Amino acid sequence: MNILVVKANNRPAAEGVSSQMYQTFMESIKDNSSINIKTYDVFEEDMPYLGQELFDAFGKLQSGGQLTDGEQRLLTAKQKAMDAVTEADLIVFAFPLWNLTIPARLQTFVDYIYSVGFTFKYDENGNMVQLLNDKKVIFLNARGGVYSSPEMAPIEMAVNYMRNVFHATFGMEIVDEVIIEGHNAMPDKADEIVAEGLEKVKEVAKKLSLQHV
Repeated sequence: MNILVVKANNRPAAEGVSSQMYQTFMESIKDNSSINIKTYDVFEEDMPYLGQELFDAFGKLQSGGQLTDGEQRLLTAKQKAMDAVTEADLIVFAFPLWNLTIPARLQTFVDYIYSVGFTFKYDENGNMVQLLNDKKVIFLNARGGVYSSPEMAPIEMAVNYMRNVFHATFGMEIVDEVIIEGHNAMPDKADEIVAEGLEKVKEVAKKLSLQHV
């Protein structure tokens, strides 16, 4: 199995809970020689934001025009993300909820691969067709507040967004989710909440290892 781990938090593990989740997952699965793991760190990769420059580059590719350095840089970054997804059987995302949504760098990764003909297409009747049904995904998410209640769930735009993109649009099977929440809202229980969540991350890694020994 080829696993791509997308790390979407550059806070030190001592400060960022989703960074701890990434670290715990990697540590728990590192000794399985039957699993090939690659990490895509959205804070370490060269990831220019998408805008008109991308459409200018596409136009030049079609007309045979000369790309600027910025346009080539953007196309190279986009292709690298797409290649990483193509090679993966399973993608693991370790990411926080920031201001009700995902970090901008992770959004850029999504934008790179959210492409007609790669992750989805339209049929002759205009219906959307998923193109990544052969891939699986795992979400490891941390959020300091409690968003699982009926009142708060509708405004949570991190895990909900990722589910809608990777499962509902791209067709990937969500095989596991670990969500650690409430550690900032309930500081007296923070250590317990985080420890329990990290144990669940270990269980996810163990499950993968048992499937591929």
